[in-house]
Amino acid sequence: MSRILSFCWPKSLSGRMVLILVLGLLAAQVASLVLHLNERASLMAAGHVHPGMPAFEALPMRFIWHVSLTLVTVIVVSLVAIRWSTKPLQQMTDAATAFAHDLDAAPLDESGPVEVRRAAQAFNFMQQRLRRLVVERGRALAAVSHDLRTPLMRMRLRAELVDDPALQDKLNADIDAMQAMVNGVLAYLRGLEDAEPAQLINMGALLSSVIEDERGLGREVALVERAAGGAAPAPYNGKLSILKRAITNILDNAVAHGQHVSVRIEDSPHMLQVVIEDDGPGIPEADLERVTEPFVRIDAARRLDTGGVGLGLAIARDAAAYHGGQLSLTNRTSGGLRACLLLPRTLPATY
Repeated sequence: MSRILSFCWPKSLSGRMVLILVLGLLAAQVASLVLHLNERASLMAAGHVHPGMPAFEALPMRFIWHVSLTLVTVIVVSLVAIRWSTKPLQQMTDAATAFAHDLDAAPLDESGPVEVRRAAQAFNFMQQRLRRLVVERGRALAAVSHDLRTPLMRMRLRAELVDDPALQDKLNADIDAMQAMVNGVLAYLRGLEDAEPAQLINMGALLSSVIEDERGLGREVALVERAAGGAAPAPYNGKLSILKRAITNILDNAVAHGQHVSVRIEDSPHMLQVVIEDDGPGIPEADLERVTEPFVRIDAARRLDTGGVGLGLAIARDAAAYHGGQLSLTNRTSGGLRACLLLPRTLPATY
């Protein structure tokens, strides 16, 4: 019974309100019908109804037309009124979606009923606060970037004055590690603040370019070609720099923990998947979701000499979420990790 109710219950607010109104109207009409039937005895006594006449035939035709017209009128008026009253909710949904992809999205129109105006004002206030916070954070990042890289450069120059080669190498290694940490944290904090417009991307060409760079560094990364006669993946509408950064981070994670890495594209009309597999030790099942959180490194499953501060997969996860998708991590049965960048092709119109 619960399954039937959940199937029949409308998903939208307007549909539920219309259903409630119609059910209330039907209940009222049924009650009216019962009252008319209870008066059948008095009608028979007055000679208007014959004893052998069925109960429903005793109903006046005017009553039947009244019920039908009332039902149709209420349904039509309810649909128009509820769609009109819930339109601000749809506008707020569209505005929130647009703001999630563009910090400079237009504010909501503060018009309509009192409740709608208050909600629009609260949303616009939140949008202004977030935009101001992002701008201030960008300025702070620029200052931190300058203030941290300058002393690191001085330390590197002073390390060249050290006479002991072994100590000099250790100092340079520490400086490189600090530089990598600073760059990683700044890249993550900078996040997806990118004014680059969305464009149609040839994902095959993008993967080939990234893999070529990886091979130039001596890494074993292979692109799995599509089957003979198979159609090339259709261009994907997204932001090139964000997707390239996400794929590069996943590949860096894979080559850091595996000897051989394979990359392939699985395309469909509704979803584009970039699948990256390695032959490393994998990740414990309990940590598959936690490892995509910022600053998390699963050292029990990964080697301790791989470096990084645990931001690569977090950046890739945020990039996928920015495009309405997700990053899925699973352990392969043959060993290693499978990372799937799931990118839906059906994005909101505000994107």
